[in-house]
Amino acid sequence: MTELPTEPTAPATDMDDAIRFEDVVSGVFDAAENEANPAALKRVLPPQPESPKLHKVLAQAGMGSRLEMEQLILEGRITVNNEPAHIGQRVQFGDNVKVNGKPIRFKIAPPPARVLAYHKPAGEVVSHDDPQNRPTVFRKLPKLFQGKWQSVGRLDLNTEGLLLFTSSGELANNLMHPRFGLEREYAVRVLGALTLEEKHKLLDGVRLDDGMAQFGSIEEGGGEGSNCWYRVTISEGRNREVRRMLESVGHAVSRLIRIRYGSMVLPRGLKRGAWVELDDADIRLLTRASQTAGAPVRDSAEPAPAGKRTPNGRGAGGAVRTRNTPGRGPARSPAAGKAAASQPDPLKTSLGYIGADSFSKQRQEAGKKRGNVPGAGRRPGGRSR
Repeated sequence: MTELPTEPTAPATDMDDAIRFEDVVSGVFDAAENEANPAALKRVLPPQPESPKLHKVLAQAGMGSRLEMEQLILEGRITVNNEPAHIGQRVQFGDNVKVNGKPIRFKIAPPPARVLAYHKPAGEVVSHDDPQNRPTVFRKLPKLFQGKWQSVGRLDLNTEGLLLFTSSGELANNLMHPRFGLEREYAVRVLGALTLEEKHKLLDGVRLDDGMAQFGSIEEGGGEGSNCWYRVTISEGRNREVRRMLESVGHAVSRLIRIRYGSMVLPRGLKRGAWVELDDADIRLLTRASQTAGAPVRDSAEPAPAGKRTPNGRGAGGAVRTRNTPGRGPARSPAAGKAAASQPDPLKTSLGYIGADSFSKQRQEAGKKRGNVPGAGRRPGGRSR
């Protein structure tokens, strides 16, 4: 077991817009929920430009002029998804169009991916249809004109924090795929302090019902009485994995909050049950992170001043981390090991992160529309593009 030095460098300049581990431990995270929450601005979503008119699509496919296509529509000779077409009808990617009963091949670019960062509260399930009729995370999301929201992984009923949604199945799959090893970071409160032996065991790997599992890092965060906070990272998303790992060494989890997924952080000010839509720049960075194993998703900021420490500093017992040494813990693929080793950690490095820019822009725009009323931009939901 190797303990690595944990002398941190300066954080990015915009870390004030992100929830940090020490915010959870100090109570700032919960206190923010009691702040005034102005009513949300009315959102007017424009129609998707990826839904062109039928007669235009057919004309571009070489079926004739637009006027001729309109005439065929009036005569009832064109169907869309086996239903008679009508003048002015729009078609979308994936629609089945037939002329005189024969399928027509045409091209419509799929809509660009949309991504939401949602602050999941405890008590909501990550399911479209819950047999027990419990509240689901999907009921608060904005309506999609095409497709449906897909969650990037899941959080169990009693876990809160950052949950990503996207309209792109490919992006969701890439973000979840083990080969990219995107780190999930949690603030976890357990009953009783972990011993050094238990930390080493969790870092080397513990055997669960569905195989071996291990933390990438464990850092102490203090606590009161028998309740102890820890900052842990993990590079996969099996069901209740963090809880089961800690229970395997005899510690019950009383609270679990996800504060980071890869380089996507939980924005400060995003209240429980609220969401923010990422802008185009953040989506590109997130897509890049999901396609390149172990590659940093943002350029480094200015070098950290000598001797500058992050606000969280070191925990009472420091951070305990492992390296991939032969014969210790479960085997990892080279790609996964490389990804974990070079994973950008926005809480302990000068690398930037995804998410806070979108939320900051949203708050600024909302503030301008409200006449620059202080705090007016802190609202649930909103598009920044």
